[in-house]
Amino acid sequence: MNAQKRHEIFTRLREHNPEPTTELNWSTPFELLTAVLLSAQATDVGVNKATARLFPVANTPQAILDLGIDGLKEHIKTIGLHNTKAENLMKTCRLLVEQHGGEVPCTRAELEALPGVGRKTANVILNTAFGKPTIAVDTHIFRVSNRTGLAKGKDVVEVENKLLRHVPREFLQDAHHWLILHGRYTCVARKPRCGSCVIEDLCEFKDKVDIA
Repeated sequence: MNAQKRHEIFTRLREHNPEPTTELNWSTPFELLTAVLLSAQATDVGVNKATARLFPVANTPQAILDLGIDGLKEHIKTIGLHNTKAENLMKTCRLLVEQHGGEVPCTRAELEALPGVGRKTANVILNTAFGKPTIAVDTHIFRVSNRTGLAKGKDVVEVENKLLRHVPREFLQDAHHWLILHGRYTCVARKPRCGSCVIEDLCEFKDKVDIA
């Protein structure tokens, strides 16, 4: 795929959705970090239902610690793997209080040092909370990048690096959300909705499906 085609793809995605953002509900970097930590193998809708109960009671690291592990589990028990997620969140809160003054750090190294925070989660926080031009390659972005020919790669790191090289700078800040939303609602896994896709004529996928 050439640079002109990539530019047109993101131009159309921007026209279709000028201000893309995460579908997780959050108002502070810590709320976003909490929501992302809870989102593994869970839907954004499910996470939002849980955080709607949790955040009014505890939405800071210290407040989570004060709630206690049993109290935290009670608030997020509707989410899959909630026991493990609660343990990781408590450990993260303890580190945030002890090492960062209760604030979420804004560097990759410090974020990835937190329990349960890997490269993908760190990229989400850096991009969405702190406005850094990063791309967190999840299953949606990996699929869209490979299927369309936008940035082919055998693993998420290869796809991430290619996207960072090839996405035009003017689109880099929002590319993460455009690609996730496109993969979530249009370029879906089993039967992509090619008939209603705004970039169908630019996509290099050979087995297009005419489903509106």
